[in-house]
Amino acid sequence: MNALGGRLVVCPTPIGNLEDVTLRVLSALRDADVVACEDTRRTRVLLDRYGVKAKTVSYHEHNEAARASELVERMREGATVALVSDAGMPLVSDPGFVLVQACVAAGVGVEVLPGPSAALAALVVSGLPAQTWRFAGFLPRKKGELAALLRSSRETLVAFESPRRVGAALAVLAGVDPLRPVAVCRELTKIHEEVVRGTAAELAERYAGEEPKGEVVVVIGGAPEGETDAGPALDALARLVEAGAKPRPAAAVVSELTGVPANELYQALLNR
Repeated sequence: MNALGGRLVVCPTPIGNLEDVTLRVLSALRDADVVACEDTRRTRVLLDRYGVKAKTVSYHEHNEAARASELVERMREGATVALVSDAGMPLVSDPGFVLVQACVAAGVGVEVLPGPSAALAALVVSGLPAQTWRFAGFLPRKKGELAALLRSSRETLVAFESPRRVGAALAVLAGVDPLRPVAVCRELTKIHEEVVRGTAAELAERYAGEEPKGEVVVVIGGAPEGETDAGPALDALARLVEAGAKPRPAAAVVSELTGVPANELYQALLNR
């Protein structure tokens, strides 16, 4: 146990190539009293590769609340807990937020180590502007919400996507702006790593009949200056309809006021 008081050490793990783990992360995993893992079996592969004899415990989206309480209590008693997800930085579209939040509330120290991140790797390799960018987690499933996001993001947009939905997402983007630059980054750091760059229209056509294999990160160029943000317009239309207005006439009125195409607003409302 840590005589100076317990703490949480957030440890990013390789997103594919096990050689990408840092020396600091390996040291933290060796020194921890317990390693909280999204999947203990997957983490054990990494631990065994480097001869780390650490005690592990499961920590995933289905047991976060109960496990966080248990781990915080252990840290208050002096234990050092290392937190890992299956790949990359915990909390970034992975479990961990509940535990970090609980540590902060309990006054338990939190240390975050730098390391691999699929979002950052994809952003850099995409060749798209990285001065300002936006991480969207997983892209919205509803077409209207996705179209609104694509219209509103002035910064480069980075998002995870299921291989099964890449084609559909690119088709929506092509409908919004066929010339928008895109990079589809697949299996980053792994043997079959692939980065495909092109316009939204080009990649929508490519992936319409080809489902990419493996894990995918999509990087999308920012919306051109002056393009209308459909989000507020859609919210206004929804309020009018809730107040009793008929959808199509209301969409036409909101379109005149905002410049967002009426048919796009109407379809987005139906997809909500």
